[in-house]
Amino acid sequence: MRVLVCYPPIESAKGSPMLTQNRQFQWFHEPSYLYPCIPASAATLLQSNGHDVRWVDCIAEQKNQAQFERLLEDFKPELVAMETKSPVIKMHWKIVDRIKELVPGAQCVLFGDHIAGNPAETLEQSQTDYCIQGGDYDFSLQSLVDWITKGTALGGGIWRKVDGTPVSSGAYNQEGNLEDLPFWDRDLTNAHLYFEKWKYRLPFMWTMAGRDCPYGRCTFCSWTVTYPKFRTVSPERLATEMEMLINKHGAKNIFDDTGALPTGNWLTRLCGEMIDRKINEKVVFDCNFRFDYFTEKNVHLMKKAGFRKLILGIESASERTIDILDKSLTREQIIEGCKMASAAGLQPHLTMMVGYPWETKEDAYETLSLAKYLMYNGYAAHLQATVVMPYPGTPLFDLCQKNGWIRFDPKDYERYDMTEPACVLTDMDQDEVVQMAGQFYKLYMHPKFLANQLRNLRSMDDLDYMRRGVTAIWGHIKDFANIRNDHGSTHSVISASSGPSPIYSK
Repeated sequence: MRVLVCYPPIESAKGSPMLTQNRQFQWFHEPSYLYPCIPASAATLLQSNGHDVRWVDCIAEQKNQAQFERLLEDFKPELVAMETKSPVIKMHWKIVDRIKELVPGAQCVLFGDHIAGNPAETLEQSQTDYCIQGGDYDFSLQSLVDWITKGTALGGGIWRKVDGTPVSSGAYNQEGNLEDLPFWDRDLTNAHLYFEKWKYRLPFMWTMAGRDCPYGRCTFCSWTVTYPKFRTVSPERLATEMEMLINKHGAKNIFDDTGALPTGNWLTRLCGEMIDRKINEKVVFDCNFRFDYFTEKNVHLMKKAGFRKLILGIESASERTIDILDKSLTREQIIEGCKMASAAGLQPHLTMMVGYPWETKEDAYETLSLAKYLMYNGYAAHLQATVVMPYPGTPLFDLCQKNGWIRFDPKDYERYDMTEPACVLTDMDQDEVVQMAGQFYKLYMHPKFLANQLRNLRSMDDLDYMRRGVTAIWGHIKDFANIRNDHGSTHSVISASSGPSPIYSK
């Protein structure tokens, strides 16, 4: 079967869309292209089973509409598979219409976290033929193709139209064994094009050992719905994949995008494999992690194994907010985790959000104060901040909708793109929320933070990394400085020194 796995072009004055492999959605002035791990696995699995598979990501490859349509007409796919998200779902419905005009008989399947929350809607509102409800796009696409070509039974979580009515094949069950999957074909999927702003060395490659997070309860995260049950490959398989990336693709920096890499025996075994196979001498390794997974023992083992950047979710310094988000975390764990990790030579990367409908201005400044304390004292190396976005399908969306906290029509999906607050706020207006998000990035420019960075320079790689980081930071500042509100006024980012003083002391 001829199968096209694709990301069609999405053009907007707002910037470059962060669509692939992203738990949120933003428009960036300084683009990042995240490797779409599970769609890449889907394309690889189909190809390994003898199907004619093409991969095109018009966003990362910077292809325009004419080029995309020419590919459609040349390849004449029988099945077109696309990942989607709330802010672009209506665009994708129109793209499906266009595909069917250009390639009569082509069938279209959509998947992604928006689909996971409401698969029937897309079938009702567009000419889409199938929707995949769960996050195992690889196993599900293979099941769908087998059903189309061989008449075998459909796996759970696949929706289609029967006499014009959306019908499910059954409950999504996550039964596929990750160990059985082939390593993703990085050549087929143009893996060299994908990078994050914080890449340290090139070639930069991605892995994803788990789907998705061993904690899996944060109410704001759309992937808790997409991947309701956590599972991983073995540490030994992940280490073997790293060796393949080093030997075949020359990888020098690997990022694993599991929602949070497991701790305990799994982590100990992985570190042992990386040390024994000397992987730690050839690459630096980055991953997502949790503050409460740190111990005095494992931070040093991780450093020895080649770990570098650890992306850690704070979300808020307000313990009430942390409780509502069901993160099971305290400020003390955040601070102590950062201190342990940084003392071992690891680089904590903080993620935070502003604009919760129940928070006050003081709560937001409390989060900024915590970020200042950790960044200025060298306990954290990087941060990122976003505007709270209750994505359809998440428990946070349900909570906001129940309480009437969403300030626009919940079906205005294009507005869930972080260019404006989605929630009715307490004592902060829309401009202040966006200004606050931009203010976090100005912490990078403070003399205390810069002094810490200069003291930690050890090589030309470090200096080049710092230089590239400046470009990325200015891009983020522009992202928030140029955002327009409902009335068309342009937001300006307030200075990093405004607001209450930090309450944390050294």
